[in-house]
Amino acid sequence: MAEQILILDFGSQYTQLIARRVRELNVYCEIHPYNNIPQLTDDVKGVILSGSPCSVRQNGAPDIDLGMYRKKLPVLGVCYGAQLMAQKSGGNVLPSEIREFGRAKLSHVDHHNELMKEINIDSQVWMSHGDTISALPTDFEVIASTPSVKVAAYKIHNEATYGIQFHPEVTLSTVVKRLLRNFVVHICGCAQDWTPDIFVESTVADLQEKLGDDQVVMGLSGGVDSSVAATLIHQAIGDRLHCIFVDNGLLRKNEFEEVLDSYEHMGLNVTGVDAII
Repeated sequence: MAEQILILDFGSQYTQLIARRVRELNVYCEIHPYNNIPQLTDDVKGVILSGSPCSVRQNGAPDIDLGMYRKKLPVLGVCYGAQLMAQKSGGNVLPSEIREFGRAKLSHVDHHNELMKEINIDSQVWMSHGDTISALPTDFEVIASTPSVKVAAYKIHNEATYGIQFHPEVTLSTVVKRLLRNFVVHICGCAQDWTPDIFVESTVADLQEKLGDDQVVMGLSGGVDSSVAATLIHQAIGDRLHCIFVDNGLLRKNEFEEVLDSYEHMGLNVTGVDAII
């Protein structure tokens, strides 16, 4: 198995962006919901906790057992993930005086900290939060601040566990590649030897093993996700894949015929079904 970063999703609109940034570093990653966490395997080199539209202060807020990861693997909490770790460790999270959404600049950076290497003071970051960490536990230390957010980033003493209040995955953040590279490559130790080609090869081989001589019937939506899935399965089992594309009555003018034509050019065996009543 390829080395990977495990991303736990608490419902953030930016979670897919985190995955994209990690993969741009030639490191494989997987997103899993916080309430359906896979068992840790030796190929997992680090964990990222995503943001969330929820508040850690509300009843029923998304939660996990941090003991599964802390002191076992490097951990990076982003926004909600950082607040969750701080609160569960005895810190305090309160509503921000002003909800922050947009650009901010770092006014303090601990350049001796491995996560913050090559990140300059006045670097632009992207904020999107309604809560703020008002007090850290005693074994936490601030490693970055903005003029309005004292705890913009922290590290826990004697373990490779970090929290950041900003979103380095957003392209408007100038620290995006540096900070994630520092965590994924330098702290987690990932070798940066994964590519999309390797993913295709391993996925096709895995499908061939699982499907054997089976016939497969698959529904297609005309979108990217199902089309990519069909292409991978077709590479694995060829003409034993039978696809169905349904005209559900909500397609654009001529879209049904255009999609069928595009699938034909892709070499897929697709049956078009008119479901309009």
